[in-house]
Amino acid sequence: MKELKVLLINGSPNRNGCTNRALKEVEKTLREEGIETQIFQIGDGPVRGCNGCNACEKIGRCIHDDDPANEMLSLIKEADGIVVGTPVYYSGANGALCALLDRIFYAGGKELAGKPAAAVVSARRSGTTAAYQRINQYFAIKKMPIVTSQYWNNVHGYTAKDVEQDLEGLQTMRTLGKNMAWMLKIIRNGEQSGISFPESEEPVFTDFIR
Repeated sequence: MKELKVLLINGSPNRNGCTNRALKEVEKTLREEGIETQIFQIGDGPVRGCNGCNACEKIGRCIHDDDPANEMLSLIKEADGIVVGTPVYYSGANGALCALLDRIFYAGGKELAGKPAAAVVSARRSGTTAAYQRINQYFAIKKMPIVTSQYWNNVHGYTAKDVEQDLEGLQTMRTLGKNMAWMLKIIRNGEQSGISFPESEEPVFTDFIR
């Protein structure tokens, strides 16, 4: 039986910044719990937004392959759970990250249902709760169980060194790692006992314009 694996996405252009520091604390705890991990960084290159072409419905991936979207989608499909980390620049989640997630969740949403997921947010001061809500909305619409901690999954600091002083934030990250490992193990034990994820009904779309 393959090891359980969590993909941690660093949605910051800074490889070793505050967001990465928070994810590293989650990763350390997951490994202590026997969970395999991988951190994927979105980088600082240009990122496309979704243009609504709907081609992904036929091919199961974004038609554009010149940024990290499809690589991220492949890694998410392979993982048993995901943690998405974002910095706050202007009162919300990083725009480049959201552009990627828009396309990933549109193209691969059917294969994401049932995977536990969590958002992690870093900010110097404020904007964390708005970013936290934004990222969690991706999970909620695709039937992904949202993993929580002892507080909202936030850390504070202007640099990674500052985050080291946010003892409550780092403890929140460790608790998140433990809770993610716990949920993954429960799901696996359930599957081994014959308890599978609920079957979905055919979608019903209601338009509000009459």
